[in-house]
Amino acid sequence: PNRNANTRNINNGASADILFYVATTIDVNAFLGQNSTPILLNAPLDSGRVGQKFCYNPAAFDVDGDSLAYRTVTPAQGFLNNPCQQVAVPNYRLPTVFSTTNEAGGAPTYTVNAITGDLCWDAPGQIGQYNMAFIIEEWRNGVLIGEITVDLQLIVEDSPNRRPLLQVPPELCVEAGTTIDQVIRATDPDGNRVTITAFGGPFNRGADGRPSVPALVAPNPATFTTPTQAQPQPGSGTFSWQTNCNHVREEPYDVIFKVTDSPTNRAFSLATFQSLRITVYGASPQNLTARPTASAGGRAIQLNWTPYTCVPASTSAQPTTDVTRIIVYRKEGCTSPNNLSCTTGVPAGQGYVRIGTVPYTTSTFTDTLSLRRGVSYSYRIVAQYPQGTGGGASVASEQFCYSLPSLAPLLTNVTVDSTGAGLTPAVGRGVITVRWTRPLGLNPGDLGAPYQYRLLRAEGNGTTFTNVLTRPTALDPAVADTVFTDRTGLNTVANAYTYRLEFYYTDPTGQLTRFDTSDPASSVRLTATPANRRIQLGWQATTPWSNDNQTHRVYRSTTGPNGPFNQIADVGVTNPASFTFTDTGIDNITADGNTSLPALSADSSYCYRVETVGRYTDAGASLGPLLNFSQIVCAQPADTTRPCPPVLRVDSLNCASLSPESLCNQTTFRNVLNWVNGTGPTCDPNIAGYNIYYSRYPDEPVSATLASVSAPTLTFSHESLTSLAGCYQVTAVSRRGLESAPSNRVCVDNCPSFTMPNVFTPNGDGVNDLFVPLSCPRFVESVVFVVVNRWGAEVYRTGDVGINWNGNASNGQPLPGGLYYYQATVRFASLARNAPPVVYKGWVELIRQAGISSGR
Repeated sequence: PNRNANTRNINNGASADILFYVATTIDVNAFLGQNSTPILLNAPLDSGRVGQKFCYNPAAFDVDGDSLAYRTVTPAQGFLNNPCQQVAVPNYRLPTVFSTTNEAGGAPTYTVNAITGDLCWDAPGQIGQYNMAFIIEEWRNGVLIGEITVDLQLIVEDSPNRRPLLQVPPELCVEAGTTIDQVIRATDPDGNRVTITAFGGPFNRGADGRPSVPALVAPNPATFTTPTQAQPQPGSGTFSWQTNCNHVREEPYDVIFKVTDSPTNRAFSLATFQSLRITVYGASPQNLTARPTASAGGRAIQLNWTPYTCVPASTSAQPTTDVTRIIVYRKEGCTSPNNLSCTTGVPAGQGYVRIGTVPYTTSTFTDTLSLRRGVSYSYRIVAQYPQGTGGGASVASEQFCYSLPSLAPLLTNVTVDSTGAGLTPAVGRGVITVRWTRPLGLNPGDLGAPYQYRLLRAEGNGTTFTNVLTRPTALDPAVADTVFTDRTGLNTVANAYTYRLEFYYTDPTGQLTRFDTSDPASSVRLTATPANRRIQLGWQATTPWSNDNQTHRVYRSTTGPNGPFNQIADVGVTNPASFTFTDTGIDNITADGNTSLPALSADSSYCYRVETVGRYTDAGASLGPLLNFSQIVCAQPADTTRPCPPVLRVDSLNCASLSPESLCNQTTFRNVLNWVNGTGPTCDPNIAGYNIYYSRYPDEPVSATLASVSAPTLTFSHESLTSLAGCYQVTAVSRRGLESAPSNRVCVDNCPSFTMPNVFTPNGDGVNDLFVPLSCPRFVESVVFVVVNRWGAEVYRTGDVGINWNGNASNGQPLPGGLYYYQATVRFASLARNAPPVVYKGWVELIRQAGISSGR
């Protein structure tokens, strides 16, 4: 079909021959499961008034519970020969082009609410017919799976009428089974009668008002009770919905209310839309409990709860695998989390981790995942609804806290007695003492005797354990059978070691049977990292007790790994990341003597050991502080302190005091550099030598090292120079090879000189036969010398730096005596790169009369 004629914002009103076009796009993908496109429950045809805000909502509903999003788009036109092809209509103009102001007098707007789908033009400014279009996007699990294009026709009139207003409650969030009763009120600023209607999936009615087949929600659709005829304002209606477990879904339900006025002055009727969003969630699972149990893998906790019944009715189209499930969450430690209103699932940030899933028909779960004795575990469960019915989750159950009773022995010490540091070889020289408790809560006679301890060891934090001790026990407190000193093949210099204790009893058949295994505990591993005149320490240990929120102790020896060791610091720690200390030399604990140093020397080695302090919680809390030493580690500080930059001066020529003849016979020159050492509290005064750097011009970086001199020399002579011009810098080098920042840069320049005579006598008598500069020119790089006669004609030109004019013209012919004029363009060797030449102008008298010689 074609579009209606005289649509003002399409092709300047010439819209009758433009084909109408809307489209629906779906993604056919087996991995997405069953999918139905959204249903539009409000027809896209409405009216508005000049100066009054206009809004429309399609009342879209997705029976699968997919998320819907809205965006505006330009209306499209189709082609008769290719119905699947579309382009934008010609000369489309946004509705705001036909606006003057919005309803409140501000700038006009044309928007769509991406969440609710409210399309609003605030406000029409001219009468006529308009078209607007928007797209409804269908999303599932973050993937776009479909689109629907909606094309809306609006007729705008200008009549003395103002739009009615609605009062709708805020967003609702209810547990399945809740009865919703909400009064919807409407008013009209002109006092006109009003009619209130409602649209949305919960009503089970299509856009034509007839029941939907199949049902959009079932059972128990919502109702809206209001007079069938227009009612005096203020008018009202009652929205009612008895929710049930079939209504649970992740996305909210959108209920759209519309109020239309009935003006008495034959004015054009106006309408207002407003949305009510309703989220229906599942009830939390009830009566969660826990108890210890046994499993083939060892320790286990069995959870039980009341069978969950708030589940949606299954349908034949629903896959058998797409059913409501119970998800089990766990965390260590028991706090008191509060269920937030309308927060489904386990709230983020509470530390819970998903550990298992069972069908809703199951009301028990066995946790065997890395359980530790004496640790309190918090459990919560959540019902997860199938995607085929809209997904969503229940509110989490109340937490249930449980701690496995500690019947097995507990390891209490894995302390390094000897490291073997400095001994060759270190392998086999380490010694570690391991201590443990007797089985807690177990008395002789509770299990069959005899009993047995088996101590196993792994290297580092490994899991490959080998037996290092098998010891019978009668569980007699008077017998010291809960300590073992391990001296077998330990290299505590290179490795930490982890221990695990197994406890055995004799079963009725006379067989030794393992009753339980302790959690593993490692020795304390200390590392030392050299820094600038300091050493940074860090340590770690993997233990079933907690070393957090304690005060650990650091010991230092300045005489080697054999000690003596003095305590230098108490380190308050909060967690493993804080198990660090930086030694700058200060002894903070002087009860055993003050061993403070002004600073750590890079020429010395320092040795350290750390004593950790730990405690068990729950069952082992009465065991008191658990003290364990690390291995000994030695390190030598680095020294990155550089010398201060020297202060430089250069002794060169004093141009002002030179006479013109002073450098006549000198062909090479020198610059003498002198410097003094810089000083400062953060500089290294131990200087081994100096580097001298040179650059020809101030604007270029210094070149490679010109020379190096050893301390205590503080001078350098730069010899055999043809030019004094250049720049110098000096750096100091410490005994550790660290170079200072460069000194101040000192630049020196040449003392140029160029003077011309005003007479010469080329008469062949050997005296003053040549015209040359007076004295001797200094630091001249080039000369262009030109002579003209009294009429301005050039008679002679040369580029000879010494000029050496013999009175002849450039063609070799002698010039007659008389007065001549010259210009000498001289370029000097200078500190400045590409310095401009100096131009000298003057006159000279050429005399050829025999017997006359000019004075110099």
